[in-house]
Amino acid sequence: MGEGRVEGIFLSERKGDMPHSVDSVKAVTGGGLVGNRYFYGDGDAPAGVALTLIAAEAIEAFVEETGISLTAVETRRNVLTRGIDVNALVGKRFRVGDVECLGVELCEPCTSLEAMTRPGVLKGMVHRAGLNADVLNDGEIAVGDVVAET
Repeated sequence: MGEGRVEGIFLSERKGDMPHSVDSVKAVTGGGLVGNRYFYGDGDAPAGVALTLIAAEAIEAFVEETGISLTAVETRRNVLTRGIDVNALVGKRFRVGDVECLGVELCEPCTSLEAMTRPGVLKGMVHRAGLNADVLNDGEIAVGDVVAET
């Protein structure tokens, strides 16, 4: 399957906030990413909301095919990857840096994403809007970290 790299990490503290870029983030088992609005301090995050990933290649292909501008920040996903097919990680264990994760389901675009960006994003990002995953151990995720199936 190969391996990829983390190209960006994005967090937002509150619903509706534009995510901001960070160099690294602490991931907590069952809780998600510290400082993100979907962080569950009690470790009881619902399946698939602890971490979201999106491939830089998917965003680039969308922009090229549609002519619609879309940045990694605007996708509202937590981790931007390059070099690995995140869709292929559904149902599989993988590592982001020293954090083990489980791919839960594709993170399909929603009407809220299109409302916060531009018309055409919803249709154009179907099946390439990223991956919802669970965090299986505490650790740090940093820009430059390896992303690979375990």
